[in-house]
Amino acid sequence: MKTVYGLIIVAATLNADPLSRGERDRAMSHLHATRKMFVDAVEGVSPAQWIFKPGPDRWSIAEVAEHLTVTEEGLAQLVQRLLTMPATPEKKAEVSPNDEKILKSVVDRSQKAQAPEQLRPTGRWKDREAMTAEFKARRDKNITYVDTTNDDLRSHMGPHPLFGLMDAYQWILLSSGHVERHVLQILEVKADPNYPRK
Repeated sequence: MKTVYGLIIVAATLNADPLSRGERDRAMSHLHATRKMFVDAVEGVSPAQWIFKPGPDRWSIAEVAEHLTVTEEGLAQLVQRLLTMPATPEKKAEVSPNDEKILKSVVDRSQKAQAPEQLRPTGRWKDREAMTAEFKARRDKNITYVDTTNDDLRSHMGPHPLFGLMDAYQWILLSSGHVERHVLQILEVKADPNYPRK
């Protein structure tokens, strides 16, 4: 057994199929790219800009960043939970979205969604620097996992409320695309005419 993200994970079976080089490289590239998007989007944001809310029902950059930081670990833990369940390679034909559809659909901000209560911002980190450092640490841990794992991510599956049945690899892609989606939200905050100049 091994411990990942504080969970005890049953070792993969001898017959498990690791990711192909192409699958691994694709996920790694996207995870690195969206890590940079996030860091660039919050870099140099002043304290006033950090907490500015475009409206009473809209999130500040601080709140968006907190949601991303919490979700980064939450989705990683979900992937690990899927791996504790029996592999179901016979259900691969039931996986409804393809990888590309997930990456495109999750970024589409015309489709609004409510974050689950446990993933909503509550002021967990004291400032931008602390939160950015925590996001980077969590993302780097997930990148290392994708780079080194031999887990059979394609045979362990779980349902998504919008996309239907997804395999664990697709949940990782969704996690990366989720960051891109909310970086766009940060850019929307910055484009607000009342956004502080500094």
